[in-house]
Formats: sequence, C-alpha cells, structure tokens
Amino acid sequence: MDHTHVRPWRAIERRKSRRIMVGSVPVGGDAPISVQTMTNTLTTDVAATVDQVQRAAEAGADIVRVSVPDEASARALKQIVRESPVPIVADIHFHYRRGIEAAEAGAACLRINPGNIGSPDRVREVIRAARDHGCSIRIGVNAGSLEKHLLDKYGEPCPEAMVESGLDHIRILEDNDFRDYKISVKASDVFLAAAAYQGIAEATDAPIHLGITEAGGLMSGTIKSAIGLGNLLWMGIGDTIRVSLSADPVEEVKVGYEILKSLGLRHRGVNIISCPSCARQGFDVIKTVEALEKRLEHIKTPMSLSIIGCVVNGPGEALMTDVGFTGGGAGSGMVYLAGKASHKMSNAQMIDHIVEQVERKAAEIDAAEAAAE
Repeated sequence: MDHTHVRPWRAIERRKSRRIMVGSVPVGGDAPISVQTMTNTLTTDVAATVDQVQRAAEAGADIVRVSVPDEASARALKQIVRESPVPIVADIHFHYRRGIEAAEAGAACLRINPGNIGSPDRVREVIRAARDHGCSIRIGVNAGSLEKHLLDKYGEPCPEAMVESGLDHIRILEDNDFRDYKISVKASDVFLAAAAYQGIAEATDAPIHLGITEAGGLMSGTIKSAIGLGNLLWMGIGDTIRVSLSADPVEEVKVGYEILKSLGLRHRGVNIISCPSCARQGFDVIKTVEALEKRLEHIKTPMSLSIIGCVVNGPGEALMTDVGFTGGGAGSGMVYLAGKASHKMSNAQMIDHIVEQVERKAAEIDAAEAAAE
C-alpha cells in the first residue's frame, strides 16, 4: 500500500534554502531533512566513540557530531573520521586552533560558536582551514553564550540578539568568500528558540540546523523538542535536526525520526499505530507494542503497522496500514494485510507472526524498489 501520498491539508511547504554538503550528505535545498546526534564519550577513547557513532548510524543518524575540546581529541578525531560510516562534525569551542586541527583531521564540518571562538582574525584562520580541507561550517549561536556587546545592547538573550549574532558571523564568512555554511540559533526556552529561528529564516537563505538545546531527559526533552522543532518544521523551517537529550545518542536519533515521520517529512522503519488500551482489549496491547518495537528495530524499510485492542477502531485503522492486527476476543484476533482482513491468529502466536509478516512485506517493498531502479 502507498501511504506516502501527501493530501493538500497535510502538505508542508519547506523554506527555500541553498544547498551545502556535509561530507557526502546534502543539507538544504530539496535534500531530505537529515538527522544528527552527538557522541558523549571521551573523544580520546577512540574505540568507545567509534562504537557510539556506529550505533547511531545504525539507528539512522545521517551525521554525527564529536566534541574536540583539546589537542589530544583533535588527534583522535583523525582515526574516528576514518572509521565512521557517516560524516563527522567537529564541535569547536573557545580555541580556534582546534578548528584548524579538526579540518586537517578530516572533519566534514566544523561547528563554531561566534560567542566564544575568538576574534574575527581567528575565525578567518578557521575559515581558511575549512576551505583548504573541504569542510563546511555550522554557525552555532546559543542563547547561553551570546557576545557581551549584544547582551549589553539588548539587556538579555532575546531573538533579536541571537539573529544579530548569527548575521554578524555570516558576514565574516561571506566577507571571506565562504558560503558553505549552515546556521543554528538554539535556546533551551522553546519560545525563544522558535522566535529566533523564524527571524534567521527570514534573514538568510542559509540551510538551518534546528535544535532546542539542553532540552532535558528522555521524556521531558522529547516533549520539549517535539513542540519546538515540530512547530518550526511544520512552518517549513529546518534542513537538518538534532534532538538534544540527556540520554543515549541513539535515543536522540529515534526521537528525531519520530518527529519527522509524524509530519511526513522522513519515512524510515515501521510506524506503529496502536491504541492506548482499555477494558475492551482482547490482548495486552501495551506489552505487545513494547515487544514489537524491539523486535522490529532492524527494519529500515518505511511501512506501517496497526496494533489495536478491539474492533471499535481496529478494522478502520487496518485499512490504512500495510500490516494490522485487531483483537477480537476468545484468545485470537484478525490479521490484516494491505488493508484487507486476511486470517485469524491466536494471541499467543501473534507477536512472532506479525514480525514474520512485517519482514516479508519489507522484503517485498525492497525488491520492488530495486526492480524499479
């Protein structure tokens, strides 16, 4: 079944931005919105960092950022870049030399913060290194580290100060004939971040990196990010996203994809539609969905699965999904394939059977796409 058709009332018109490359990943223009995360291991622990990068990539991360706080980390970055399956962004703060070293180490992009990288002369040296080594640059404005003169001018972090900071830094890059940049204007406050992003989106055609910084733990940070990033994405703003959670980077990737999937902006893996369960349920919906989420993590093919506890909404939801199961009582339920009732299955065997049906459908979709190419 093709459930990717966008109905007029669901269409999102993305802001027109110019396109840059972060290694092999296009960002901006009509490129898919990429999903990023950041490692939280010691960069000098190459094995642990590479393992985390690989796990994030398996979860769907298009780009991974690695902190480069010192010279030893810059040396380690060279091996990390060599072993990474995805482009690596070097996170640079305070010392411009780290930016130069990271470019030399093969980073695909340098993330620099205009509030703490140093003087324009030092920024120019970083720009020169980026150009010489084929790096793009992310201008990373953050409400928590705005330049002193802007805080003096505006009295506090505000959208206008953040936009001015970003535009000042854009001017430095463009004065040095450097256009391979994207920009973020992050804040932990959803209202502040949203207003700043709207302002910068109107002021430049640069690709935009979306994020609500320091959003919090898995639950609270997910909600905060879904509200902040979701609203901006709905408005068409954003070319790449990073969900900042106090959690495993893999969870950031999962949440990022779920936000994009909910808006029809990216399609990856199994989208499970399930009911919250109630006294009508013919099987334990919550435990079933938990088990299926784990058992189906390996599926990358975009497809839909409905798991509904009873026949009130089950058949209707199943009409719109590739595979469905609706509880019917008496220890069994109905399996739906391609929106049509197919056969009954016992609750005891249902999880294994659904996994088998989803894997079979994914293989069919993959084979059809391969043949079309």
